[in-house]
Amino acid sequence: MKALKLIIIALGLLACTGASAAGKVKKSKKAAVVAEKVDTVPMRDFSYAYGIAQTNGLMNYLVQRMGIDTTYVAYFLSGFDNPEIDEETKQMKAYTAGKEIRQQVENQIVPQVNKQINDSVDLLDKSRFIEGFRAAIAGNATITADSAQAVASKQMEYYNNVKMEAKYGKNRTDGEAFLKANAKKDSVVTTQSGLQYKILTAGTGEKPQATDKVKVNYEGTLIDGTVFDSSYKRNQPATFACNQVIKGWTEALTMMPVGSKWEIYIPQELGYGSREAGKIPPFSTLIFTVELLEIVK
Repeated sequence: MKALKLIIIALGLLACTGASAAGKVKKSKKAAVVAEKVDTVPMRDFSYAYGIAQTNGLMNYLVQRMGIDTTYVAYFLSGFDNPEIDEETKQMKAYTAGKEIRQQVENQIVPQVNKQINDSVDLLDKSRFIEGFRAAIAGNATITADSAQAVASKQMEYYNNVKMEAKYGKNRTDGEAFLKANAKKDSVVTTQSGLQYKILTAGTGEKPQATDKVKVNYEGTLIDGTVFDSSYKRNQPATFACNQVIKGWTEALTMMPVGSKWEIYIPQELGYGSREAGKIPPFSTLIFTVELLEIVK
């Protein structure tokens, strides 16, 4: 037997725009106002006609918006006539929901997971996925929900790293080569974390703490010279807390006296790593010119 939906639709009444129930009124200087009689049919007939009128467009709505097969309009009327949900109706609703969820699993969820794992090859074992999905609902899964979530999260992180490495790994190797060569320059200092910097202007002011808010001017580029952000171009310095930016920025700012202008070279692991950030591709080494204008009190 084909699964059917028993649907109860509440149709709002439309305001009548015809003649006013009070009708027209005649008014004379001496006579009292008298309402003209406008009744044309008995209320019983009016009610019946109005009910018919309100179904205009209903079938199109049922077919196009709710996916109802008009062959089964009798079942629709059965639900309409008996709005109370009986056991058979509850069973049918559950059965129908199960079919709909299965379609979502096969047509949406599984393809989306496959896309997250690999752009070109479907690697997910669909039958095992559905087996696990069903076991969790039935309450007889062999591992707990928390354990399953931990396994899934860790593995998806692995798949994402593999995917990002295959697509953007060259950014990592190019950046490492750049930093290795850059470190050999006399004016460049390399810190224990791998951050590099060159002092363009030596400031003499106070050094900010990680929790301090600072005002800076800056310009950021990739190692190929592509500018991805610049407060100079906006003609507006930026203000933020030192610990609310990427690690490379935090480390550099807390070493800079106010009034300094440095060029800093940030390894990808101290930047955005495998994340894509606006115009910055994953695994990108970043170069910033930074002027520390003041510590905002």
